[in-house]
Amino acid sequence: MTQPRFIGAEIFRHSSYGRWHPLRVPRVSTVMDLSRALGWLPPAQFITAPRAKPKALIGWHTADYIAALQRVEASQHATAKDTARHDLGSVTNPVYPEIFRRPATAAGGSLLAGELLREGGVIYNPPGGTHHGMPDRANGFCYLNDPVLAMLSLRRNGVRRIAYVDIDAHHCDGVAVGFHGDPDCLMISTHEERLWPRTGLLEDDAGGSALNLPVPRGLNDSEMAFIREALIVPQVAAFRPDAIVLLCGADGVEEDPLAHLSLSNNAHWAVVGALMGMAPRLLVLGGGGYNPWSVGRLWTGVWATLNGYRVPERLPPEAEAVLRGLRFEGNRRGKNPPEHWFTTLRDVPRPGAVRDEIKDRVAFLVKNPRTFGR
Repeated sequence: MTQPRFIGAEIFRHSSYGRWHPLRVPRVSTVMDLSRALGWLPPAQFITAPRAKPKALIGWHTADYIAALQRVEASQHATAKDTARHDLGSVTNPVYPEIFRRPATAAGGSLLAGELLREGGVIYNPPGGTHHGMPDRANGFCYLNDPVLAMLSLRRNGVRRIAYVDIDAHHCDGVAVGFHGDPDCLMISTHEERLWPRTGLLEDDAGGSALNLPVPRGLNDSEMAFIREALIVPQVAAFRPDAIVLLCGADGVEEDPLAHLSLSNNAHWAVVGALMGMAPRLLVLGGGGYNPWSVGRLWTGVWATLNGYRVPERLPPEAEAVLRGLRFEGNRRGKNPPEHWFTTLRDVPRPGAVRDEIKDRVAFLVKNPRTFGR
């Protein structure tokens, strides 16, 4: 089997949603730079993401919405109608210079991944993971829904059964809309309860296609390991997917400013490792994550896991320089970052007790299995 492939692009290096928006921080460029500094990203494994053409996006999004995105980028102005109908120009989904090109590039990478995985393999597209996007509007920082587009691309390339696993701190409401009631899609989402968008309740099975596990604040590594071994791995194995799509959002770690979970990045890497080899095709996407150091370190470790690289205890000077060059303006975490954010990739593990409410919720989901077309 070919080596894992990494999809990225330079457009993410300087593109920002605005000075005070959570997505003002560099993320994808940091992963690219760290991976190269560590010698983990040779040219043969890197693919520059193409920008998706409007016709490809209309495979799920409406033509009116895609046209509005292009028009707003050209004029750098959203009308009152644009905001009312498409939520363009709102506080969460602002107008910025690359408002169409940036999400279209992330989506282009995910569409391409579906084609490249026709014969099998592993692809990592950290620019992807915009799981809130809706067919006719932006939603939760997500102007397009590249996970849905990736899964539809997989389907066009001969893949029938898809297991979608989402460990972002926020529920994947857009993906749930896209594959509601699909018997050949299993969606498993772990997400912080009562966190925006406040969907994905325990009893919500998305028409028989989803297992939703809302988790309480303070989720620790031991609890995530329990969820991984008691729910995610056995349910994916029983589903027998042709492809797995993992959305590996980095906002569940302790240092993230928007969520309230307490994971270390070891928990995410363990989920990646557990899903490897469970299907002939694996696509790993990025997602949330709003602390530049924790996102860059976590997502670089994902790439290490996919390749079987050993994460060094101390980063070489070239990689350390990448992390020391980051800034987190407007957040208290950026004023006095701890030294290990510069010198290591791996967090100190954050184990703890597995709370009864998590055991009970997992038991509820396991006891009430969906049919998933079996």
